[in-house]
Amino acid sequence: MTEKRHIISTLGEESLLLPSLVNAALAANDRFKYYFTLLQTARSYADHPEADSPSLRRERLASGIGDETLDDVVAASARRDDGRYQIRSAARVVRTAIDDVETMLAPLAASAMGGFAQRFEELKSKAPAAVDDVLSAAELDAITSGSRERGDSMHLLVIDMHKALNALQAKIASETIDGASAYGIDPGDRPLLRAFMRGLHRTAPLKFDHPGLGTTATRSNGRLVLQNDIGTTDAHVLVIHVEDQQVTVNYTDVHLQRLLFFQSLFERYDVEWEDTRSRKDDAIEDGVYHLCVGTYQARDHADLEDYLGFLASRLVYLIDWNRARKRLRNFVPKGEAIRLLKWAAEHDHGHMAFLKVGGEQLIYDALDFVAKGETRFGQQLHEILGLREASDYLKSVLRACAEGLIQGEPEAFIQDAVRAELFNYFRTGQQRLYDIAAEHAALVVEIASGIRDSLLQARFADGTARLSRNALRAKEWERRADDLVNRARDAVNHADSPEFFRAIIEAADDVADELEDAAFHLTLLPAGPQRPELYETLRTLGELLVQGAQEYLKAVETARHVRRGGAREDVQDFLEAIHRIMQMERHTDEAQRAVKVTLAARAEDFKALYVLTEAAKNLEQAADALMHCGLRTRDYILGQVMAG
Repeated sequence: MTEKRHIISTLGEESLLLPSLVNAALAANDRFKYYFTLLQTARSYADHPEADSPSLRRERLASGIGDETLDDVVAASARRDDGRYQIRSAARVVRTAIDDVETMLAPLAASAMGGFAQRFEELKSKAPAAVDDVLSAAELDAITSGSRERGDSMHLLVIDMHKALNALQAKIASETIDGASAYGIDPGDRPLLRAFMRGLHRTAPLKFDHPGLGTTATRSNGRLVLQNDIGTTDAHVLVIHVEDQQVTVNYTDVHLQRLLFFQSLFERYDVEWEDTRSRKDDAIEDGVYHLCVGTYQARDHADLEDYLGFLASRLVYLIDWNRARKRLRNFVPKGEAIRLLKWAAEHDHGHMAFLKVGGEQLIYDALDFVAKGETRFGQQLHEILGLREASDYLKSVLRACAEGLIQGEPEAFIQDAVRAELFNYFRTGQQRLYDIAAEHAALVVEIASGIRDSLLQARFADGTARLSRNALRAKEWERRADDLVNRARDAVNHADSPEFFRAIIEAADDVADELEDAAFHLTLLPAGPQRPELYETLRTLGELLVQGAQEYLKAVETARHVRRGGAREDVQDFLEAIHRIMQMERHTDEAQRAVKVTLAARAEDFKALYVLTEAAKNLEQAADALMHCGLRTRDYILGQVMAG
């Protein structure tokens, strides 16, 4: 190979060497970055020996270096009394790193891309010898420093040469495969590259006119290497190595939260992520970047293609991710904002359309239009709607923006759709509590109806089984009622008259609890046919509870419309419902006494006597709780709503 390069150079056709030279240069760049990281980490550990000593084994393997002895370099490093650093194999590492920089220089010199040779020679002449594997802080800085204010360094030279190599790589790419610039790949690499590009193209439209997602492909060290530029940030880089059926992803990012978000997108695959490492580098804007390495072992070739396609399809959701996160934090807590971005990625909506249509201003305008000044200054959306409702609304916004722009809808149309959707979500805290109270009351009706119906069917041969089935349903309904109580307690913090709503919903839950207890007690009846006269008065209690629960539901639904100066029919309907609840409670007192009389006179089995007595007691206490709910609601409506 050396002779072939010499002959081609003699013939003046150096350009023919560029693909292989660039290929070797990029591999050398990976190795230099490893050596740079090794020296930097060894120095850090020597300064802080109480910290963990990472082996950097994964980074070594990812860069194609096979020397396992380097894994012990960090742990063996120490700071000497004279302030210099004893780093095992330092002389060999420095010498090899300089050789790799010279390898990087070759394609740039062949293509006359400028000024690097002179810089390299100057830096090489000043390179430390690292006698006895000892380096001073200044000598380490001469290799690893990323601060241009401190003067030139091998690290800075490599950064500049890498950018030039990327530009040269795109220029000399021998072919374009489904949009990727590719050179030097094997025939077996093509299906893998096409699978990657299929995934990329599937979601790439969601970046709209934002730059990014350019892909290059080559072969290095016996493996397929894919690189994607993602967006425009220098430190935002993705490099993928594919060897056999193993995929190694090297991902760097200045935003740690975005890096963790990226990792979270692969829950459907068994990706092994190494610990994320943070690197200080003055050459980048924020001074620090983060690196993660993830490895996936495919089951077969089809699974390998599937993973590569899925991996590529996720990249669009990293573009401007941090900007979208900050915009969404104006409306929900930061954790929920990240969950929304993950939801948008999982459903292939993304966030770029939301930013393009207006971002946070889109929602502020919708709030001004719908709320008409009812919100307090500084109040977040989740404080107005509730966290669940705010999250659901923002999901609808992300979806509407993405679908609208993809379908070519005008932005004004999307803005109107976002406003219209907010009408469906916008409720005052009080209205939301009425919704919860009504849903809770409907569950009480269901439980009461189940008891009434099961009592009617208890005389049948399978009566015991029917009572058991009803008890299971009642338990599930009661659990759902408890969930509504918890929702109400959360929403109460953002509503007017919180004391009233907290009291009314907790009192209504006592009704559900008593009814569920009654359903349970009925399952304890002895098996076999029972005397029907023992059920008659209990069925009367059950029917009364159904009627009372229905009237309570009607009272809650009507109460939301009652207001001072409002329709008189609403007030009339509300008061009639409350009156019928009070009548029901009086009738249940009478019915319970009738149950006691009947059981005392006719019940011969102690177990049946106990069970029916307890069930009757539960039903009567449920009726009492319903009456208290009705009276509390009446006092609130007449004493505060109508009087206010």
